[in-house]
Amino acid sequence: MSDPTDTNGTAGPAEGAGAAQSSGDGTGGRHVRVVLVDDHRMFRTGVQAEIGRTEETGVEVVGEAADVDQAVTVITATRPEVVLLDVHLPGGGGVEVLRRCAPLMADAEQPVRFLALSVSDAAEDVIGVIRGGARGYVTKTITGTDLVNSVFRVQEGDAVFSPRLAGFVLDAFASTDAPPVDEDLDRLTQREREVLRLIARGYAYKEIAKQLFISVKTVESHVSAVLRKLQLSNRHELTRWATARRLV
Repeated sequence: MSDPTDTNGTAGPAEGAGAAQSSGDGTGGRHVRVVLVDDHRMFRTGVQAEIGRTEETGVEVVGEAADVDQAVTVITATRPEVVLLDVHLPGGGGVEVLRRCAPLMADAEQPVRFLALSVSDAAEDVIGVIRGGARGYVTKTITGTDLVNSVFRVQEGDAVFSPRLAGFVLDAFASTDAPPVDEDLDRLTQREREVLRLIARGYAYKEIAKQLFISVKTVESHVSAVLRKLQLSNRHELTRWATARRLV
């Protein structure tokens, strides 16, 4: 995309941003400004088409981004009310976006709130972004209507989770003691974790490449890096390692 800062090709907030729509436009007077962060352009286009019909949904998509640096730039420039954030992004992942946008989340008068929207339903991903400050986590199987409702709930300050994912959060925060840090896992990048999980689930390199929109050679490079960092010898050991940590 030529300019990731705005879907209309211009940087900064769209005209009339923040103003409520009339109650006669089918939105019930609701309006929310949203930024989409996902490294797959086709997915962003699909979400925009599904929920970005402002007169019908009340959702105004004011910007898009495909990686961490773009996301921070666009969010800072447009100051949306809600960010739909993918978990796995080039440049450090959704957690890095949350870390760098922490001052915007903490703004008492105009807080930027984050809702994770990911294909991953792994507990570690859910817990990671919630610890980072996201207000909720839904998977990409969500319907357009439910996604719109989730966005408005997050705008209003609610926490929103897919039912199964809510269990991860309850389990993780049920104890007052912080869960132990897995130093081995922390050495892996978000993309390496993604490849690790798919390897452990039995996917072939070609299938992983297709699913992640990367080359087979890149998959091989990630697998080599994972094996080296975890000091494992082959994919069978890797699968046992991931299964023991309930990453599969």
